[in-house]
Amino acid sequence: MSDDAVSPEEVRHVAELARVGLADDEVDQFTRQFADILEYFETLDEVPEVDREADLTNVMRPDEVRDSIERETALENASETEDGYFKGPNVS
Repeated sequence: MSDDAVSPEEVRHVAELARVGLADDEVDQFTRQFADILEYFETLDEVPEVDREADLTNVMRPDEVRDSIERETALENASETEDGYFKGPNVS
């Protein structure tokens, strides 16, 4: 793959979208790196496909009904509660 597969303008555009400031030498470096990455993807395109049915089995255990912990017991060690629920800090 040629080094001009990704242009410096495209690198600058992606950096602008990501709100990342790049110096000129960094633009050159990322241009080469993006070209290398695209070359790796082209290599993956050359890998032959394998037609095979997957032998899938369910590895999850069946659900079981169990008694749960009482609300008062669960809230015993809570630093703050409100109306029978855990109370945490406000998130804004």
